[in-house]
Amino acid sequence: MEWRDEGILLSSRRHGETSAIIEVFTPDHGRHAGVVRGGTSRKIAPILQPGAQLDLTWRARLEDHIGSFVVEPVRSRAAAALGDRLALAGLNAVTALLGFCLPDREPHPRLYLQTEQLLDLLDQPEVWPLAYLRWELLLLEEMGYGLALEVCAVTGQRDDLAYVSPKSGRAVSRSAAGDWADRLLPLPDVLRGVGSGGDAEVAEALRTTGHFLTAHLATDLGHAPLPEARARFVTAFTRRL
Repeated sequence: MEWRDEGILLSSRRHGETSAIIEVFTPDHGRHAGVVRGGTSRKIAPILQPGAQLDLTWRARLEDHIGSFVVEPVRSRAAAALGDRLALAGLNAVTALLGFCLPDREPHPRLYLQTEQLLDLLDQPEVWPLAYLRWELLLLEEMGYGLALEVCAVTGQRDDLAYVSPKSGRAVSRSAAGDWADRLLPLPDVLRGVGSGGDAEVAEALRTTGHFLTAHLATDLGHAPLPEARARFVTAFTRRL
């Protein structure tokens, strides 16, 4: 078995004396793991940094084997991430969430494309948080937890939408919320793709997406709690408000 693809490095860990096991996200083969021979060497180890864009050739005797990778660097994102605390926290959140959420070897080409575009914005802190929020919305959608925010779940109206039901992920208008308003999640305009999305509004929106990542996606996957990298990014972001 053999295939070639391009991918984003999610994680790398030492394997034996000289090798590494890496996990990558590719457009055609999804989240995929494999062994890199000599992955701890001075030549290859610097390439295997989270977020790196790699040219990958995977080989295995049988399809269900872990197999081995031959990797070639396409571009590194380490400089953009290491030069800014928020960028580094954001990169770690993206790679951790993908490793946590994605089914093994299941392609998600739309999510892959948006992930690649998001990571290429790491050196643009003025637009990155909004791009990250939109990426989280797509991640929820791709995993089957997309939010329905166009009409009120109670009245069917399209205006005065102010809340999100924490159970259904559907919008609720201000008038329909009534006494239940304090039990609902905020629906800032930026969640519906309206407006420029200032930092305060993005932070409010991340509270809502965070609920569905934690209370729905992570719970239904039966995993441990959501990766702490996501909370660290949100904390780093809110500190700049």
